[in-house]
Amino acid sequence: MTEWTSDQLSQVDQTVRRWLVELGREARGTKDQDLQVGQKEGDFRNIVTNLDTTNQAWLVDHIRSIDLDAHIVAEEGDLQRPETMAGHVWFIDPIDGTLNFVHEKTDFAIMVALYVDGKPTLGWIAKVMTNQVFHGGPEIGAFMNDQKLAPVADLGLTESILIVSGRRLIAGEKPYATLASAALAYRVLGSAGISFSRLFLQQATGYFSKLSPWDLAAGRVLAETLGYVVKSLDGSPINMLSSNTVLIATTKTYRESVKIVKD
Repeated sequence: MTEWTSDQLSQVDQTVRRWLVELGREARGTKDQDLQVGQKEGDFRNIVTNLDTTNQAWLVDHIRSIDLDAHIVAEEGDLQRPETMAGHVWFIDPIDGTLNFVHEKTDFAIMVALYVDGKPTLGWIAKVMTNQVFHGGPEIGAFMNDQKLAPVADLGLTESILIVSGRRLIAGEKPYATLASAALAYRVLGSAGISFSRLFLQQATGYFSKLSPWDLAAGRVLAETLGYVVKSLDGSPINMLSSNTVLIATTKTYRESVKIVKD
């Protein structure tokens, strides 16, 4: 497997960005009568549409056309997943926030990420309804469309708007309420991609949730590029092939949150 240079990474970044612009345009043009909505096992709120499956198949084909070494972790269907993070591992969330997409027609995203030998390398989050693509990585910087994003200001918890999982907050899972009440304010958005976009624009400076690999992968790349900490509260390593409960936050907010939980 040949390692990609910075110039090659930039080319891949722009290629995938164009893909997400195209898929976003198609999603915005999707009519209600074109949607087929199904329900996954386990929760009536966990829905899937024909756009989820067609987007994923399209992205898998296109990724494999530019990366013969690609291993793919994707949300829908029975695509065989890699057992390790060795080599090129791509993550796909074809519609993130499907409930928002179907019922609100806003606040949903399309997400793709590339990790090389376990290292967060490139990430893309298309905020579909505003036609914004957040993209880049540690080698090339982080951008919103063509605008380079500024590193995050290191705010503390009482200065921070914290985005949390509404379902876990209502269920009383610890320490969601503790951290939400300690922050300046908290928000519930129903989409990991939209939550990450708030962090990138510094409209929020913390995000606490349990995230599947495809929910976390792209956001982690871009968040770490901008100076956010992406860790579990107990400091355990993040396993990108399983779900993780993570806090994505400024250094100050992360340290203060860990102290609150331990106390």
